[in-house]
Amino acid sequence: MTTILQSTRAFETWMRAQLGGDLVEADLDKKYKKMKSGAFVFLRATYWRWAETIFDICPDLANAPQVLAIGDTHLENFGTWRDEEGRLVWGANDFDDAAVMPYALDLVRLATSAILARNSSSPTSRAIAEAILGGYRRGLKAPAPVILERDYKWLRNDVLLSNGERKAFWDKYRDLPLPAKPVPTPYLEALRRSLPDGGLSFIAKPRTAGTGSLGRPRFVTNVEWRGGPVVREVKALAQSVWSLRHNPSDTVIRTAVIASGRARSPDPHYQVTDNLLIRRLSPNSRKIEVEGDAQILLSPAMLDLMGFEIANSHADDASRIPVILADLDKREADWLRNSAKAAAAAIGMEQTEFARNG
Repeated sequence: MTTILQSTRAFETWMRAQLGGDLVEADLDKKYKKMKSGAFVFLRATYWRWAETIFDICPDLANAPQVLAIGDTHLENFGTWRDEEGRLVWGANDFDDAAVMPYALDLVRLATSAILARNSSSPTSRAIAEAILGGYRRGLKAPAPVILERDYKWLRNDVLLSNGERKAFWDKYRDLPLPAKPVPTPYLEALRRSLPDGGLSFIAKPRTAGTGSLGRPRFVTNVEWRGGPVVREVKALAQSVWSLRHNPSDTVIRTAVIASGRARSPDPHYQVTDNLLIRRLSPNSRKIEVEGDAQILLSPAMLDLMGFEIANSHADDASRIPVILADLDKREADWLRNSAKAAAAAIGMEQTEFARNG
């Protein structure tokens, strides 16, 4: 197995080949600084390394039934949006690395992230695994989007922003600095197509966000339309690094496919065109992050719902559900906890090595 430093250099070389001059060098520096800050952030930043090493850490996961899966699953890969009917929806909202893989990997990666992010008041590793697995089983048996308009009052109360937070959200995008160099035409055209009026004048500004996608170009525009602000974002997509590692000839980007699955109610403004992801951003269309919301994200009720949403994402092919349930029934009672603990330990050691020598 390559070292984490060798692996990081190889991944950066691949990114340069994929993005060429569009690669954001300053964001790579930020990514590496984040990787040194802690094991949870390191996990978020290094999905390519997970794809390389997880079968060495947990070889029994390799023979689990395969589905179109989220891939880069973790505590912060969930948020809210408005669907076509204007309803507030909660669920997974980052599918950049979606690919066909063993279903169990999404569960193990989520549980691993929770173990790495927990504090002294968080649930035990066993409680984390039981909550995720319970929600996943429930979701496979009755998959359904998580609509917050009538049900899930507890979650709706937790995710809605206050007036002050809403103002800060809009101000953040309004106050982004102007680009230091011309924005490439494909990104400008994608933003123009995404706006409610193609004749609106707009300025595309670079944005730094996320962790795993740092280095990929990302631009937003903030315009006034019919009495209020409108924000759109475009960012570059690339081949899933899971496919890169396990099936290099599979270069299909499946982001839009899994996002619009039969058991989900997607945001109609979440679209993929020419390897660019375009999406709406608003106080109701946002990611929920550990910083500030750790207590919510690590609660048993939320972990259960995250497991449920993973099942929603896996349930697009109904024929796979009985196969997955049969595989779950064959596994030992503590398989998810044991796998996640092993992965968390391995990630902790690699993060320490990177922080010391990276």
